[in-house]
Amino acid sequence: MTPSLRPIRFLLYPSLGEVREHVRVELFCRFLSEKLGRPVVAEFSSTYEALDAELAAGQVDMVWATAEQCDAFASRVRAVLRAVRSGSCRYQAALICRADAPLTLDTLQGQRVAWVAPRSTGGYLMPTRFLTERGLAPDTLFREQRFLGTYRRAFQAVLSGEADMTSVYASQPNEHAVHTTIAYHMGKDAERLLPFFYTPPSLADGILLTRRLSEEDAARIQLLLSRLNTDGAGLEMLMGPFSVEGFDGFADTGYSPPVVRQVQGTEYLVAQLDASNRCQRVWSPSGRAFGLNLEDADGQELTQVLGADAGEPLLSLARTVREAGAVGRLEYRLRVEGETRCYVAEISPCTQVEGGPVGQLSLLVRDVSGLRALEEPMYRLASFPLLHPEPLLELSQEGALRYANAATHIAFPELVAEGSRHALVQAALQWAWRGSCAGEPSPTVFLEGHYWELAVAQLWDPPGLRVFARDVTLRKQMEARLIQADRLSALGSLAAAVGHEMNNPLAFMLANLSFAREELERLSQSPLLRAEAGPELGDVLEALAETAQGALRVKHIVQDLRTLSRKPPEHRARVEIWPVLDNALKLVRGELHHRARLERDFHEVPPVDADEARLSQLFLNVLLNAVQSMDAKHAARNVLRVAVYTGEEGNVVVEVQDTGRGLPPEALARIFEPFVTAQPNGSGLGLSVSHAIVTSLGGTLRAESHEGRGTLLTLTLPEADEAASSARLAG
Repeated sequence: MTPSLRPIRFLLYPSLGEVREHVRVELFCRFLSEKLGRPVVAEFSSTYEALDAELAAGQVDMVWATAEQCDAFASRVRAVLRAVRSGSCRYQAALICRADAPLTLDTLQGQRVAWVAPRSTGGYLMPTRFLTERGLAPDTLFREQRFLGTYRRAFQAVLSGEADMTSVYASQPNEHAVHTTIAYHMGKDAERLLPFFYTPPSLADGILLTRRLSEEDAARIQLLLSRLNTDGAGLEMLMGPFSVEGFDGFADTGYSPPVVRQVQGTEYLVAQLDASNRCQRVWSPSGRAFGLNLEDADGQELTQVLGADAGEPLLSLARTVREAGAVGRLEYRLRVEGETRCYVAEISPCTQVEGGPVGQLSLLVRDVSGLRALEEPMYRLASFPLLHPEPLLELSQEGALRYANAATHIAFPELVAEGSRHALVQAALQWAWRGSCAGEPSPTVFLEGHYWELAVAQLWDPPGLRVFARDVTLRKQMEARLIQADRLSALGSLAAAVGHEMNNPLAFMLANLSFAREELERLSQSPLLRAEAGPELGDVLEALAETAQGALRVKHIVQDLRTLSRKPPEHRARVEIWPVLDNALKLVRGELHHRARLERDFHEVPPVDADEARLSQLFLNVLLNAVQSMDAKHAARNVLRVAVYTGEEGNVVVEVQDTGRGLPPEALARIFEPFVTAQPNGSGLGLSVSHAIVTSLGGTLRAESHEGRGTLLTLTLPEADEAASSARLAG
């Protein structure tokens, strides 16, 4: 039967969910994956109850479980691997207080206690069960009980005075063993904590191998974990996440794993060489080395015992050690029994004993193949922050910078100088102080023209924040364009409806105003009426003229609105720029002459393919915007410069530059949006309509402005296409 290749799911209980444990567990899973030929994927359960539920539902293959969970599920799993600490798979709980505020069982009444978690054996269940059996019910004994999630946080609460006592697992009921455990979590602060009582022992926590695993896989895992600290492989570090020195797979289960295959232990060779490099003493746990039997090896030369391939490098190292009189080390690879293995050899001179042999050397050879196989994932894990292309940094709870990768220093060169005052750090701290949950939007910071979206993770060991920053400027710009497009779409629909509804009233208003003016002008020719009305008739005619101008202005606004809602009908043809621009300048002459002087810089340019009427509207809007931005009181120094020339790519370029008020950056960014205007009486449609016209002609319209110095608008229009123009004429 083909073995399953689905990943083995390894679930761990929550109190192990600190940063360094994540890395160590990942390394542990890499080791198992390599040995089993199947991926082993670790997850940290959100709660002990969730871990129980997944165990009961048979949804997990391996579980790092509390002692109570091991007891509860022992009969329903393939194997229970109990943790071994200080040579024993049993342990107890130690009650802990501050060294400067010692407690006893008799003085616990009214104290405050910091427990780890409701399902933590050493951190809650064992001490509370013991106290209850002694008639000291915790609910009435203690003034306050709190659950803090991890041993480290419980110890910190005691040290800070927030609690008077806590509890921790203890492998042996003595102060030295407990201080070793506390120091693992708290470092030198362990000296400030004191164990004052020990509960009776019980079986320890451990790893459950569930029935989702096949018997073969369970047996292989059990064999691997039981031998981790006994075969000389140097893999003791893999048991770091569990704070153990090994696992006992037969402590409380009758399950005996079948022998699946011969598992070759890592070779571990110790020898003593005389002055002639003959082996005086040779020993290996398996009785073999480099695939060879070590029986009757004493007295033989090294190459005879180990073979030429393995012995020659060691002889060379031995000669070097004799010459230098110091310890020598050699790392090399050998092909042994069809497999490439990695070895580390160390040779050192033996201390000369009076009357004893001279020139003896001690030899130690270890097979480190397993360790070398794990180095690649170790280096990969360690290199992630360095090679991550986006900024990654770690902060203390106060905002002090602990670490930043190269991308961080490139993106934020002022970070070190500004420290906790930096905007990015402030945003991360505010997110943490607010207690934001995972579903909330990530904070975004705008710095030096870039938008940075932050992903902030809380760290507990030691407390702090890990911050990932992603440059989302392009996404923000795209979102702004989509929002603008949506607004324009809605505005277009509104403009179409408003334009339709206003056109008819405007038509008869203008017609009636024209009729009224004509009738009054005709009647004013009558001497009798002129004598009776006098100058008042002229005032009425003037008022009607102003009203007609206002109505015409409303009509033009409606036409501009309709431009936004749909593409107007166009009659495209080859159009010469100069005459159209000259005509537009004549139309603004009335506004221009009392505001600024005109400077023209016209060069020969090719014709463009456009609708002449729309082109006239375009130039008129741009020129009026420039003229109206200049105050009449500065007419003596104001200049309107209009230039026409051929660009580098053969397109037609028209520049309109004024010396008016100019625009601030925030206003310049929105200059082509509808209804956005810097003019007191402007409609905000002129430049947005102009932009639409230029775009429809395949050109561009750009703006540059400096507040207090003026604005430059640059239009580019493509040269007329001869073939397209000929086709239209032929049509």
